[in-house]
Amino acid sequence: MSRERTILLVDDAQMFRELGSLFLARTGRILTACSGEEGLAIAREQRPDVVLLDLSMPGGLDGDAICRFMKTDPDLYDIPVIMLVGGGEASAWGRAVRAGADDVLSKPLSRVSLIETVRRFIGRIGALVPSHGPAPKGQQRIQIDSEIEFAVGERTTRGRLKNLSRGGLFIETGFELPANAEVKLQFALPDNSADFDPTAQVIWKQLDSAKSRSRGIGMRFVDISSQQVRDLEDYIYDRALDPNTQVQGETA
Repeated sequence: MSRERTILLVDDAQMFRELGSLFLARTGRILTACSGEEGLAIAREQRPDVVLLDLSMPGGLDGDAICRFMKTDPDLYDIPVIMLVGGGEASAWGRAVRAGADDVLSKPLSRVSLIETVRRFIGRIGALVPSHGPAPKGQQRIQIDSEIEFAVGERTTRGRLKNLSRGGLFIETGFELPANAEVKLQFALPDNSADFDPTAQVIWKQLDSAKSRSRGIGMRFVDISSQQVRDLEDYIYDRALDPNTQVQGETA
């Protein structure tokens, strides 16, 4: 009989602890902590399967500080961390990504997104490997073909946006960028009125265009507003329901 999964939810707001616990009640055993210090102590003692961290908490340890510590601790580094980000500032999302979060969710919490994200990581327990794609492993992505601009320092160049998830994208381009380089993006989506202007980091490069594979770069969003993430989620969900849209469930 398989062991019940343990989920640690760290948030200073009682309402969010109760709401998250309610949403995830059928997903596993829920542990809660109201501060970064308490959450870190529970993580060390209980070794949960997944940790959900509020980014901003009063006291000495914010969520990004806890995440950085966990990702450099030999006993905790392999525990998936999902950061919860409130407010609309793009820099808040970037703080979570730069701290090493395995995924990021925005507040107010979506029950469906929360459950799907936690289950995605729980399903990979025992076989966790670093994501080598432009977005956290397993996010739903769609194929697309649209123009995109990206700025590197003072230079702006263009490419083709070829696939997309709420966490990242793949750009078809011959322009060379070093790994981990961060660029400013500017793009719109077909049949959508929203404009997107996040920053993104190069995660991997596809240098060989043979065998029907496009040459280009896979990127993960860094500084992006919660509203833009929600717009991406809605767009991807709607397109995924279209039988003419090609959908990928895993990052390539």
